[in-house]
Amino acid sequence: VQLQASGGGLVQPGGSLRLSCAASGFTSDTSDTYAIGWFRQAPGKQREGVSCITIPDGSTYYADSVKDRFTISRDNAKNTVYLEMNSLKSEDTAEYYCAYHMGDFVRNTRRIALDMLEYDRWGQGTQVTVSS
Repeated sequence: VQLQASGGGLVQPGGSLRLSCAASGFTSDTSDTYAIGWFRQAPGKQREGVSCITIPDGSTYYADSVKDRFTISRDNAKNTVYLEMNSLKSEDTAEYYCAYHMGDFVRNTRRIALDMLEYDRWGQGTQVTVSS
């Protein structure tokens, strides 16, 4: 499975962006159950989990820092996951990555779903800069 992230850019505080993560390379051997997570890494900081969605059941998870501002969704026909980001703040500035987890999580908890160690396929990053 390969992932292609896009949609980053420069936006003013309070603005919105929508990131896309297009997945490809699914085969008959690929699990029908998987998760796509969004992570971000700011300069000098550790990569952190932002949001996750499980396929096919559509369970979603959010970090406290983005809850009520970001919305994750998916278009199954396009094998694409979106991250709608609203009310953006300067602290949202980071390189954003999407990642793939095959199968079910050991336990369906936010801590596990947003743990980068759970993911074994990563796309390239897309830069989000929030600045006036």
